[in-house]
Amino acid sequence: MQHRYKTLLATGLFTALTFTAQAQCPAGEVSVQINVLTDDYGNETYWQLVPTGNDCGTGTIFSGGNPALNCGSGGTQTSPVGGYGNNTTIPTGPWCLTEGAAFDIISIDSYGDGQATFQVFVEGGVVGTFNAPGGLHVWTFTALPPQEYDLGVSKLTTSIYCELGASVAVHGTLFNYGSATVDSYTLNYRIDGGATVSENITGAGLVSGASRSFVHAVPWTPGAEGNVLLEVWASDLNGQADQAPANDVRTAQLVVNQAIPDIMDQYLDAPPTLTLVADDDEDLLVPRDLDFHPDRTRNELWVINKDVEQGAAPCDYDPGEAEMDFLWQRDPNAWHFMSLPTAIAMGDNGNFSTSPGVYDANHNGGTPFTGPTLWSADPAIYAQPVFGPLGSHLDMLHVNPNSQGIAHEQWNRFWVVDGYVGDIVMNDFREDHTPGMDYHGDALIRRYADFTITRDPNDHVVSHNVFDKATGWLYVVDHGGQRVLRMDTRTGTVGGTPTLGPWESYVEYTMVTGYTWEAIITEGLVQPAGIDIIGDHLLVSDHATGDIVIYDKSGANVVELGRINTGAAGIMGIKVGPDGRIWYVNATTHALVRIDPALNVGVAEAAPASTMRLHPNPANDRVYISLTGAITSGTRAVQVMDAAGRTCLQQTTNDLRQGIDVSALANGTYVLRIDGGEAQRFTISR
Repeated sequence: MQHRYKTLLATGLFTALTFTAQAQCPAGEVSVQINVLTDDYGNETYWQLVPTGNDCGTGTIFSGGNPALNCGSGGTQTSPVGGYGNNTTIPTGPWCLTEGAAFDIISIDSYGDGQATFQVFVEGGVVGTFNAPGGLHVWTFTALPPQEYDLGVSKLTTSIYCELGASVAVHGTLFNYGSATVDSYTLNYRIDGGATVSENITGAGLVSGASRSFVHAVPWTPGAEGNVLLEVWASDLNGQADQAPANDVRTAQLVVNQAIPDIMDQYLDAPPTLTLVADDDEDLLVPRDLDFHPDRTRNELWVINKDVEQGAAPCDYDPGEAEMDFLWQRDPNAWHFMSLPTAIAMGDNGNFSTSPGVYDANHNGGTPFTGPTLWSADPAIYAQPVFGPLGSHLDMLHVNPNSQGIAHEQWNRFWVVDGYVGDIVMNDFREDHTPGMDYHGDALIRRYADFTITRDPNDHVVSHNVFDKATGWLYVVDHGGQRVLRMDTRTGTVGGTPTLGPWESYVEYTMVTGYTWEAIITEGLVQPAGIDIIGDHLLVSDHATGDIVIYDKSGANVVELGRINTGAAGIMGIKVGPDGRIWYVNATTHALVRIDPALNVGVAEAAPASTMRLHPNPANDRVYISLTGAITSGTRAVQVMDAAGRTCLQQTTNDLRQGIDVSALANGTYVLRIDGGEAQRFTISR
């Protein structure tokens, strides 16, 4: 069966539609108008307006939509012709209804996969906006005009899971429940009842019934671990007090985790220890990626399997521990929503997303209709066979064929490596459509095409990416180019129409041009695949060699510090765990492996001050220098001596990370000294 997808053009921000005729109602009655906003299949909508509590067809005040449908048509998976047009706004009314009385909108979607949206006006002000999954739904409103000034926070999308010391932007959505247009207001938040942090907003132009997303200008930086209460509200609406304070404040419980330690230097001191955690005995069948659930108390590691045509997401509880449990789950419709997945990325809100590695999720060889899928990380929801023919997925977008990697930014926003076109694509699902439904019209998608990623022609080895939340840089593996790039997502100009698709309607699908990007690793990789970052370190896996390469990304140039040889080709996804240790999956050996530093198998201990390390060692034409706990910039004196103690090279440098040219030296063993102090032995071998 080919899945059907319904979208709505006008989503997230609704603008009130004014009517040329306004009902002149007698005393005790008010004018009520209803806008019906259809989706891609307007013919599947039928609805009635009735006194509250009445059954469909009893005491009907008005009925609209397709006359071929009736009260029993909901969810019958029929789609008769006629009725409303697609993606249109149909004004109905006005009616004079009893002031203060309650009324029901009974909405029927015949196919059962998504409703039209209903916007209710009383005396010209919006009192309700309703939309829901398909079938039959009843919404109730009261025929009372709204207050003049009533602005509330309708949703918070601030990261639920945060890290100690990492700034947290306060995200959410405001909704104007009042009748007056709000041009100015003050946006406020506080943590655990502490000091209020305020931002004054002007020029808002927020009309009645309109919503607007926000990011508070002042981020919050957690100073202690544990649970905290976030409160957000708006005040001073056009200089007036809010007249309905009951809906003003929205709260959220946030969880502050300990920061992940950067212990990469320990991996370079001596050969580390590799521990096999799981393999095909735990149903790891061509694993391609892994990620940890952000709720640390759950101690869950999720692995994404390429498997057969339908991918699966096994989950380890207490991974690597003696009491480790294992859960293997496959969604009933993984054939479409998790087809040959290439990557997994956990979000900061209890959801995760996967990238399918196929051209067409419908598998009919036609339109390349596929892209990232949003899932709940709750095992009671994910893969449960109770949500109908579309499975348990929360959302899916469809302009990223042959996706090669996915990285999380914030809430339901993810960055995808589009292997079909070779672009980088920002996919913001925004509001999910709930399990098993198919409304995608509120999505925001932006395509970045100033450079090209070349995928594996055999569609096996991945090209992963990772988002640096501290800086806004996105790091991307270009498998076919044998390189790694990065782009500054905070730069660029939005505008222009992509050449690929879309095959359904989104609130935005645009190009971004003129952004900052650079190739940061152009040699030393054979088949780059996985990638992760921690602190100033960048990690890249090489599928061909089985190496995990550790780089220093703190300077103007990204410098290789050393390599961990895992002993087997086939490595793909890599991840730094909550305690700083490195984890990876090998698609060839069907293995999940943990790597422990030789000197410390737990959380990092303090490293010795001013420890020098040379790499690569043996060297060829250039040797690079890292100093742990010391300044690497500024003028430094470098001396290289041979085995007999004779000075072979002497120079000064302003940045040790740029390396020292040793191409003129013969093969052999040398000693390098900085500022006449600490010395380190290295070898030249060509």
